[in-house]
Amino acid sequence: MKKPTEIDYQSSIYLQLREVVRNKIEEGEYLPGTAIPSENALAEMYGINRLTVRSAIDELVKEGLLKRVQGKGVYVMAPIERDLEVLGGFSQTMDDKKIQPKKKILQRGQRPAGPKYGEMFHMGEEESLYYIKRLDFANGEPIAMQEIYIPYDLVPKVEGIDLSVFSMFEIYKFYGINPVRAWQTLDLVQLTQADARLLDISKDQTVFLFSCTTYDEDERVIEYSRSYTRGDKCNFTVHFHK
Repeated sequence: MKKPTEIDYQSSIYLQLREVVRNKIEEGEYLPGTAIPSENALAEMYGINRLTVRSAIDELVKEGLLKRVQGKGVYVMAPIERDLEVLGGFSQTMDDKKIQPKKKILQRGQRPAGPKYGEMFHMGEEESLYYIKRLDFANGEPIAMQEIYIPYDLVPKVEGIDLSVFSMFEIYKFYGINPVRAWQTLDLVQLTQADARLLDISKDQTVFLFSCTTYDEDERVIEYSRSYTRGDKCNFTVHFHK
């Protein structure tokens, strides 16, 4: 049976639009983590009114295929079946603590792996990594600055994903990437004056530096991150097992 890609106006229009959008998600035209066209754009595209579009989108939001983000638009979700109880990112940690998280992207883009990261990711020095620098907030206060490196080809169309909306762990789950273990080290460092200002601390104040290498189930390095975290705002617990 051919899947609908157009609206024929001879049956319920909002149900038809719901199926058109669903099919665009299933066929990969609307990728997980990216925004679909606005309600106004969809209304103009299919010659229908905005309230009809909203009804169709609301149905897909209820199903969990789409997610509304205030002031940003409607984003594609994906069925999540993998269990990530052991590893979790910033947003998951904040949610567990009932703290309101917020992320601000400071920089993002491609860069060559170079000798250091080429060896770390087992890739050529001229191959591309995707670099993300962001600021993490808890209840409106800056608590950490993150630098994240991932192989550029790991996540399709990574440029189109709103990284202030989705965590890297959510994005990995969208694309069937399964982080299963990580190696993390801890150090104490001082930031540059510019970076210290971003965290609302003095240049002389020491912060925790967590360096983390994350592996998938095939022992492939999928991410390297550095988290510069304010020690005056965070407590850390380590569990030892015999």
